[in-house]
This record gives sequence, C-alpha cells and structure tokens, in this order.
Amino acid sequence: MRLMTDQKIALVTGASRGFGAAVAEELARRGYHVVAVARTQGGLEELDDRIRAAGGNTTLAPMDIAETDAMRQLCRGIFDRWGKVDLWVHSAIQTAPFSPTEQFDLSFWDKAVSVNVHATGVLINFVAPLLRAAEGGGHAILVDDTMTGPFLGGYSACKAAQRTLFEAWQAEQARLQDVHVQCFVPAPMPTAHRNRLYPGEKTETLAHPADEAKRMLDSLFPA
Repeated sequence: MRLMTDQKIALVTGASRGFGAAVAEELARRGYHVVAVARTQGGLEELDDRIRAAGGNTTLAPMDIAETDAMRQLCRGIFDRWGKVDLWVHSAIQTAPFSPTEQFDLSFWDKAVSVNVHATGVLINFVAPLLRAAEGGGHAILVDDTMTGPFLGGYSACKAAQRTLFEAWQAEQARLQDVHVQCFVPAPMPTAHRNRLYPGEKTETLAHPADEAKRMLDSLFPA
C-alpha cells in the first residue's frame, strides 16, 4: 500500500561507507527519507544507527546493484510505497585495481564492468520513471571522477562509461526538464576506494567526505 507523504525520498547507491554514507547522512539531516543501497549489510546497519541517532530515518537495501532483478524489485517497491524518488545519488563503485592495462585481472574486470557500467545503465532505466514522478522533476547525480593516467585504465574506463551515460541522459533531458541530471566530482577524500588506488597516500590534506557531501548538496540546492 502506497504511503501518502510529503517527505522527500532519496535513493543512495553505494551508501554503506565513504562518500556514499556521508551523502546519506547529510540527506537525512536535511529531512529526506533515505533508501540506502549497498552490498555490505554491516555497513548499512552502522549507517542506520548513526542516522537514527541524529533523528533521521532510512530504509536499508542490502543488495548488489549488478543484480538486475534485485534492482527491478527495489524500484518497484519504492514505487509501491512512495510513488517517487526526489533524488538519486549514484555513488556505488567497484574499484578496478591499480594495474597495467595489459595485465588486468580479467575476472575482476568483468565484475567492474558489470557493477560500474551495466548496472548504471540498468538503474537509469529503472529510476528515471520514479524521478519523473517527483514534484517538479527529481534529480539524479553521478558521483564522478576524472582521474586518468598510468595503471588507472580499468578504473578510468569505467568512470568514463558512467559519465557518458549520464551526460547523454542530461542532454536528452535539457528540453524536457522533468528529470534533472548532473555529475559531481568530489575532492580527493581518504576513503577505502581511494586507498585501493593510492595505497600509502598521506591523507592529512584530503577532504572529509562529510564536507564534500555538504558541498555537493549545497551546489544542487543553493540556499
């Protein structure tokens, strides 16, 4: 049974840790009900504890975004319960390892393409109608990264594919304006994702995920 509510609904993919978790917490502080998606159930439960302790509320969805049927069921459940998504932040990433391009671990490469590229296209297909149902049109944000260079071929290729999908979607929506699409590149942050790409990096000068989450949302919804 669909709940009639004026509360804004946010879908955050990749919400169990790092920047995705910081975004989920900031959205909850701003009054959103957050549907938090990630594979790591323990991380989601810790996120839920923090959000509830601060007075917010979440729905946890511990699932793999690469599972098309699971994403279809999730989006159908969101529609049945709330009928809309006001904001989708796509932060999920399978970090392709730091590797020479000619020496990719091919099993990991297949997984990275499945999570980063295939799943992004699937989610756009499933989430777009939910965004379109939001008052004034919902917003979709890709958490982007433009890093390129030696040993980053796998990662950079995946991010470029995600970016291309979102930029095409953004151009298609430029006239209609019933879904508002953009990419956001956060400053380098001391996350597990970045540590995989830059092990041993000094983190003192890196940005805090909570600060970058606030910056992203302030840029989207300026006071």
